[in-house]
Amino acid sequence: DLSSSASRDGTPTLSSSNSPLFINGPCSLFGSENYMGITGQTRNDFSNVFSSTTANIPVSSAFAARNPLEGTHELRQACQLCFVKKGPKLLDYAYHPSLEHKCKKDILIGRIKNSEDKSWKKIRPRPTKTQYVGPYYICKDVAAEEECRYPGHCTFAYCQEEIDVWTLERKGAFSREALFGGNGKINLTVSRLLQEHHGLFMFLCEKCFDHKPRIISKRNKDNSSSCSHPAMHDFEDNKCLVHILRETMVKYSKIRPFQVRCQLDLCRHEVHYGCLREDKCFYAHSLVELKVWIMQKETGISHDTIVQESKKYWQNMEASAHGSQILGNQMKYGSLNLKMKFVCGQCWRNGQVNEPDRNKKYCSAKARHQWTKDRHVVLVMSNERKKWMTIRPLPAKKQVPLQFDLCNHIASGKKCQYDGNCSFAHSPEEREMWTYMKENSIQDLEQLYDIWLKSQKTEKGDDTAVQTNKENGKQIHMPTDYAEVTVDFHCWMCGKNCNSEKQWQGHISSEKHKEKVFHSEDDQNCWQYRFPTGYFSICDRYMAGTCTEGNNCKFAHGNAELHEWEERRQVLRMKLSKARKDHLIAPSDNDFGKYSFLFKDLN
Repeated sequence: DLSSSASRDGTPTLSSSNSPLFINGPCSLFGSENYMGITGQTRNDFSNVFSSTTANIPVSSAFAARNPLEGTHELRQACQLCFVKKGPKLLDYAYHPSLEHKCKKDILIGRIKNSEDKSWKKIRPRPTKTQYVGPYYICKDVAAEEECRYPGHCTFAYCQEEIDVWTLERKGAFSREALFGGNGKINLTVSRLLQEHHGLFMFLCEKCFDHKPRIISKRNKDNSSSCSHPAMHDFEDNKCLVHILRETMVKYSKIRPFQVRCQLDLCRHEVHYGCLREDKCFYAHSLVELKVWIMQKETGISHDTIVQESKKYWQNMEASAHGSQILGNQMKYGSLNLKMKFVCGQCWRNGQVNEPDRNKKYCSAKARHQWTKDRHVVLVMSNERKKWMTIRPLPAKKQVPLQFDLCNHIASGKKCQYDGNCSFAHSPEEREMWTYMKENSIQDLEQLYDIWLKSQKTEKGDDTAVQTNKENGKQIHMPTDYAEVTVDFHCWMCGKNCNSEKQWQGHISSEKHKEKVFHSEDDQNCWQYRFPTGYFSICDRYMAGTCTEGNNCKFAHGNAELHEWEERRQVLRMKLSKARKDHLIAPSDNDFGKYSFLFKDLN
């Protein structure tokens, strides 16, 4: 329990000079205590990023109890017979606990104690498709008392009770199974971790990993006692456990050994801009590290065993996936979690969706447009968004990038200025498709479609293997534990590796790299208002109701937007400081292009 050693605002509560200083508390950076997770209040209150203010419980002590929300929430099991719809709105349900029936107990419901709202809320299963680690928020539609536009697929919470349960579930502090009749423990294994977080565990050289900038080196191929860096550090004395996730980006998460002083909670500083205390911080720096700590605390498993279990897991996965190989290039269709179809481009521009006829000579519309490579459009649909999105051909570049990134204009909700010539993905679906094509050496969309058609036939004969692939995310090829002598620099902001000093200098001086200081893919989940303009004051005309500039106005439109701008500036300042410390931004580099207007505020 943190109360025995330090308060959550970072102030030691014991007089002992040996008491550790915790800096993860809500008052250590911003610290508003009135956050309830709904749109309309500032969405970036980081005091609640990884804990429920409503619950207000110390997470470290939560594992001793079966229900860590017992003091603040009422939780029950129900079914469709006793928890029934009573009105047209999304949350219009009534709970009938005295109803005589055989309850299936397949729905978790809850309500906050001592709240004016006495209604019971359905708590849906936590969305696990994405590796999102930020705070959970209330769906904008629900907050506006409207119907959710994505019922059944919405990854936002519908009520504060869902936020509180999901937050603890993600940390491993809450288990629905253990809550009603289990042994109270959440049994974690290496295979269970890899099923949820994907990736793999392996050892890297810690001296290289902690270097500024970060260097990735494995065990030396020719001399197993040293690392693969020219400095040849002793590998056994300096090896560290790392979780590696290769998707659209390459992400390395260091797993520090669990110690008694480790706090079973996430460090919110690390998530948003990188923790400046690094290994001295007692909080977990990733979800994977937190889960490994919990597993080590419960089972005492060693890092060596974790690596061995990781190898076994992926060797078994490779063997089970062997049956779903198609076309001799070992491409797995199951790793592409998208629905896809080709439609007539001319019909699509007119708002119609028409696929080709049986002979693929004409489209199926009455107009029978000719079916040629230059006249059809690829549409894909993800399971999350349930919306058909167009896919452009792969960017025509001499050197294919290590991974594809989302266009900053699109990510910020604007229209791309380059449109057809833009080499950045215009949707998450397009990025996933491009990545899939690159990894499987697919040159054009026509080749992709041919492979997809053949895979449909293969799927029918091997549904089990394909489903296994779908459930376990992208196919990951087993890397070797050994490497030749080389220097690989890693940029954690962009998730990129560079294998030479020249390539590295080119990367960190690029405009695209510097933009990562100001933007990340989670911005849309963390911030409600516009990006700061550099003018941190409220628009007088807006307050008078006469401002006509809208989003083009350089001043804040209200206290809420100004407050968010000031907090966002603080986050950017800390992120820039961390980037400079890690040598991701040169000390003398003050050129930030279109963001230079903010630079004077960040130094």
